Amino acid sequence: MNQSLLIVDAFTNSLFSGNPAAVLVLSEWPEDKWMQNIAKENNLSETSFLVKEGSDYRIRWFTPLVEVDLCGHATLAAAYVLKNHYEEKRNEFQFLSKSGPLPIVIKENLIYLNFPTYPIFHKSKTIDPKEINSILSKEPNEIWEGKDTIFVYQTKSDIESLVPDFPKLTKIQTNRGYIAVWINDSGLEKTDYEFRFFGPGLGIPEDPATGSAHCSLAPFVAERLKKNKFKSLQKSSRGAEFFIELQEERVSIGGSAVLYLQGKIKSPFDQ
Repeated sequence: MNQSLLIVDAFTNSLFSGNPAAVLVLSEWPEDKWMQNIAKENNLSETSFLVKEGSDYRIRWFTPLVEVDLCGHATLAAAYVLKNHYEEKRNEFQFLSKSGPLPIVIKENLIYLNFPTYPIFHKSKTIDPKEINSILSKEPNEIWEGKDTIFVYQTKSDIESLVPDFPKLTKIQTNRGYIAVWINDSGLEKTDYEFRFFGPGLGIPEDPATGSAHCSLAPFVAERLKKNKFKSLQKSSRGAEFFIELQEERVSIGGSAVLYLQGKIKSPFDQ
């Protein structure tokens, strides 16, 4: 028996933008090696695998190289697939994951993820801003370290013009990924912050749309702007749009999705 595989562009309402993720809804868990091979073969930043557990769904995410603990766009893609292709009639349900329960709310044509935040940051004492100039092609105003490493730039054109040297970037010690961000503290623009996300150590040199980046960015930006609701753009070549609300130790991440492809692959349970 063949297994359905769907590819969805997440955090966008138009094809060929946002971030594509593959989704497989399974009846039981296959071997980890099979899931890793599927993710490698898909060669997308993430492939999500789902198995229903009671009224919930267990979710796991694989990059082409490794399994990860949390992924935003592939979770949004999975919620879209369940609602539109697997007859999930509820507008509220949840995923079970390595990062704990992840509630999903669907309303007004948007899918809202509820993720844990990564609120603890300290100003870097080990990374030289001049070193970042040689790695990203522009020196940041500030460098902060936490679950992700955040490079703060003065203008949005600064982050648009960055040209990363990924082999050099990989050598900087960090827990997960690197975020280059511009924060709109003037209030004169429609977006509150714009950013790019680099994850070469995860096998993702630059991610087109990174929902989990807001686990770091929402508390970081909220502290500076003294508010908890934001509109954000990811300035990748594909572009992505997010609607963010910081909710104490959680963050609501809203976005749209659109189906790109539906196909069949050989089931892992075939003998």
